[in-house]
Amino acid sequence: MSTVTIFGKGNMGTAIGQNFSEANNSVNFVGPHDEVTDFGDIIVLAVPYDAAKLIVENHKADLTGKIVIDITNPVNFDTWDGLVVPADSSAAAEFAAIAPEAKIVKGFNTNFAGTLATKTVGKTLQTTVQLASDDQLAKQTIISALVGSGLPVIDAGSLQRARELEALGFLQMTLAAKEIIGWTGGFGLVN
Repeated sequence: MSTVTIFGKGNMGTAIGQNFSEANNSVNFVGPHDEVTDFGDIIVLAVPYDAAKLIVENHKADLTGKIVIDITNPVNFDTWDGLVVPADSSAAAEFAAIAPEAKIVKGFNTNFAGTLATKTVGKTLQTTVQLASDDQLAKQTIISALVGSGLPVIDAGSLQRARELEALGFLQMTLAAKEIIGWTGGFGLVN
């Protein structure tokens, strides 16, 4: 059992917390004005990119040795025409540069809250969470912490793969925003 601290009490944070709870982990939610006294074993940044970046900057020392899951898609919401991080980088890589002693993992960013809650994409495909990190043990810890949730989790590779996951998340979000797909739809993995 792990102790999971989720920054963000919105749809994504709630859906992610539900899955960790179903797998018998202890889950704590942190709002924008809440004081954090115990960060736990796994920290989930279920807030927009700019807010997540501030959390990493403000708690750099507290994140040392901790598993930090970055779920952000750093979309330029003014234009909906690109990401705000350099093309050869990712939000997760930016966070790893700010807090190099943290175990940064990209995950949940290619999933919508509705698909995490129902564990299905478009009511037909199984929802699958993809994780990217340079820390193999961190990925395995998350995978183990979600056993019992009914949510499959796969290792998508090194932290360098985060930029592809963010591009995929961005594409999925733009399709949903244009109502080409629903917020309970999206991309699924077929084995």
